[in-house]
Amino acid sequence: MTIPFVLACLWCIAANFAGMLPSRRSHWPAAYVLIATGVPILVWLFFENGTWFAVIFLAAGVSMLRWPVRYLIRWLKRIGGQPD
Repeated sequence: MTIPFVLACLWCIAANFAGMLPSRRSHWPAAYVLIATGVPILVWLFFENGTWFAVIFLAAGVSMLRWPVRYLIRWLKRIGGQPD
């Protein structure tokens, strides 16, 4: 196993743990940290292990961070001029 693969697995465990903790701010601070650490891990995983590992990690990240992804899609639609 390579270092990026191990880091990706640890990131998934941390994301699940962060989702289980109670939060008054709806987990947004944890989401910011997970996004900031997940993107470099995704790029590193892509270069070390290939496309399929990166796609699987991206799908796992999107499934765990679905609200930030939804807000990003809504924001992109607003910029593009498409109605919700």
